[in-house]
Amino acid sequence: MTGMLARYERLVAAGELQPDQDQRRAAQRLDRLQKDLEADEPGGLLSRLFQAKKTRPQGVYMWGGVGRGKSMLMDLFVESLSIAEKRRVHFHEFMLELDRMIRDERAKDAGNPIAPVAARIANDVRCLAFDEMVVNNTADAAIMARLFTALICDEGVTIVTTSNRPPSDLYKDGLNRSLFLPFIDLVQAELDVVPLNGPTDYRLDRLGDLATWHTPLGDEATAQVREAFFRLTDYAPEDAEHVPSGELDLGGGRTLHVPKSFKGVGVFSFKRLCGENRGAADYLAIAHAYHSVIVVGIPRLSPENRNEAIRFTKLIDALYENSVKLFATAAAEPEDLYTSGDGSFEFERTVSRLKEMQSADYMARGHGLAG
Repeated sequence: MTGMLARYERLVAAGELQPDQDQRRAAQRLDRLQKDLEADEPGGLLSRLFQAKKTRPQGVYMWGGVGRGKSMLMDLFVESLSIAEKRRVHFHEFMLELDRMIRDERAKDAGNPIAPVAARIANDVRCLAFDEMVVNNTADAAIMARLFTALICDEGVTIVTTSNRPPSDLYKDGLNRSLFLPFIDLVQAELDVVPLNGPTDYRLDRLGDLATWHTPLGDEATAQVREAFFRLTDYAPEDAEHVPSGELDLGGGRTLHVPKSFKGVGVFSFKRLCGENRGAADYLAIAHAYHSVIVVGIPRLSPENRNEAIRFTKLIDALYENSVKLFATAAAEPEDLYTSGDGSFEFERTVSRLKEMQSADYMARGHGLAG
């Protein structure tokens, strides 16, 4: 199998990627990790020379703004890594899976579930690759240091992860953040922190002149946001029926089904987001989890839709304040969505934000960064 760096350089030479020094440095570091992992494969040179001790190559933490190529580099690394004991998983999916494993262990034994859960994960995985590491709730924050210490230091698993934030900014301003600080120390001690924080947002390049707000509702509007999804995720349109779904942890044991969820892009219906009883915390969970959100089926709102209008305002506030890119299909332009009824005057601020969210300056913001 061709090495990571060689594959990256071929893509640049073919014009499929633009030359980018930050990306190339990250590709070089991942290429070295690939060689270390493959050399330590059973029967490999290191394995023959040092059979008494299992080695653990140092992992990598890649961080940078939206569209910097982190997921693309991760995919190249995992695809070119020629060991069987590897796994690539979205971080949210992994944490939901982890929660189920911990409950299973507690049902069997009242003792500390972390060690047996880490052993189960490491049983057939030497390299665990996460995309989009982000921490949104106290439960995850409290458990991560213990779990990843067990995985890395006790089980010898090599971790590779991407994030929009440097390690020191994870779970920033979160409740009981002191519980999370040991995890930050662990990352800085055990993983190479590789920044990809240059100015180029390649996702914006791929979007081209594609608009973000599409009206009226209908096949044409749907086709436009569908195209945005494929451009943002690099997902093959011909495989559209297999786009993965997801379950978003809302805290308190609640989850939200996300019909289409891939590479930090989530697709939702207006009815699911604003027609059901939801609060600001739910919308913040969405805003933290996704750098881009597609909302379909936004209707004109009347006085009878007062609750939906209030929820929509809270949703837009959460997305705006976290610089989430919004793509939408709607029955009308923002200024014509809710013109009369309780709160229609206050809705004018939402209209203003929706207009700003269509601007080039807003689209260039990094996820989670205020303007």
